[in-house]
Amino acid sequence: MAPVPDFLSHYYAAATGPFLNLSDLSLDDAERIQAALRTRGNTFASQRTPEYLQTRRQLEDRVRALFIDKGGQPQRQRPHYLILGACPWVQSWYIQGCELRIPLADFAPTILSFTYGDTFPAMRYQDGKPYRGQVYTLDELPELVAAFGLPQDWNADGSGGPDRYIEAQVWSDTPLQAYYVNQARPHPSDP
Repeated sequence: MAPVPDFLSHYYAAATGPFLNLSDLSLDDAERIQAALRTRGNTFASQRTPEYLQTRRQLEDRVRALFIDKGGQPQRQRPHYLILGACPWVQSWYIQGCELRIPLADFAPTILSFTYGDTFPAMRYQDGKPYRGQVYTLDELPELVAAFGLPQDWNADGSGGPDRYIEAQVWSDTPLQAYYVNQARPHPSDP
């Protein structure tokens, strides 16, 4: 049985810094940035479909509601995304990708939810896997990892489907503030 990692990772482009979130922007501003990324075509984010941002917001609303149903107390309308443990594949999405590791102990359980895999397949795929459509709490991680393992261990190359990591949704800015590079900077268009 794989142990539950004791840290969360956040991946980002060196040029922009960590914790820039398209979901924090108005839909128009986020669409403008996403269109610029598609035009450049040089990052993983450039492959996103035109309906990506609208779908993302719907899924975030669903994850938030499921988390609240389990006793979560989100302080943000939209989450910051991290990964349980490390996933070098995600780091490769970024030009000069960086990895930031934050101890899991730095997060209150009431502001931290998880999906088995990225939110998109976790909430949208209907392939009969028992973790689809589910949101997990910190207390549920040991049982989840014991049952299914860490996707980055058994599916590092993606040959086993879309589940490549356990995604963490952080519903508060407080534990991340020490890592913000410059909170007043404009949102860049090149993640």
